[in-house]
Amino acid sequence: MTAVLQAQDLGKKYGRRWALRECTIDIPAGHVVGLVGPNGAGKTTLLKLAGGHLTPTSGGITVLGGPPEGDRARLAEIGFVAQDTPVYPGLSVADHLRLGARLNPGWDAALAGERVGRLGLDLSARAGRLSGGQRAQLALTLGLAKRPKLLILDEPVASLDPLARREFLQGLMEAVAEQECSVVLSSHLVSDLERVCDYLIVLVDSHVKVAGEVDGLLDAHHRLTGPRRDPDRLPADQHVISMRHTDRQSTIVVRTDAPIHDPAWTVSRLSLEDLVLAYMDKPAAVRRAALEARR
Repeated sequence: MTAVLQAQDLGKKYGRRWALRECTIDIPAGHVVGLVGPNGAGKTTLLKLAGGHLTPTSGGITVLGGPPEGDRARLAEIGFVAQDTPVYPGLSVADHLRLGARLNPGWDAALAGERVGRLGLDLSARAGRLSGGQRAQLALTLGLAKRPKLLILDEPVASLDPLARREFLQGLMEAVAEQECSVVLSSHLVSDLERVCDYLIVLVDSHVKVAGEVDGLLDAHHRLTGPRRDPDRLPADQHVISMRHTDRQSTIVVRTDAPIHDPAWTVSRLSLEDLVLAYMDKPAAVRRAALEARR
């Protein structure tokens, strides 16, 4: 499988604090990849390194076959939309399109004009007077009109209302289907990932906890509910992801490719949110220790 982004022992340090450390990741091409994890996992830092906005402190990263930082030709093939949907408040929509055309050698003016017209954006309107959803759509238009091979979206809809989020994601999927580019989408909103992503990566404390095609991951994970049981007594092919116990009952999330025949268990299918939360779940003491170690 061809990789669109690869990192090996990648790290980024600000002063004495590590924002990302020893991150090894392999993101395949040809997918809409959902990147999810708790605050402080290193998602934004990873994406900024991938977009050439930051220089690694340690390790290495390649995007589209080479290091992104300082490579103008490679950066021209990467579209990036940050969490705050960066546009210039004092510039008009038309100014943004002209700026995009000057800065990007592969600029598709027809695509940009068609999107702006379809979205009903007034070319003379200043970006600072647009709604949050309109600013997000303008930022997405600027990213797409580069005709990128990789489009990176870092929490692009976090501040939008549900209708604006739906319209943004619908526009994204239409564009991806037309342009056939790879996408990496970071989001805390798992419902949004369910709508658009076919590949999932869960990043916790800079490390990949699980990665794979969404359908395959959901097929391989199960929730087991039954009388309280020591997880060490489970079959060896049932890998425990998370567990909860009461005095009488155990609820355990496992990953296995084998059928589960134990009649003591009630077996249920996980939603994508269930799966994400299972991999993010860990005792508070362990979480605090991990955060302290990164400082």
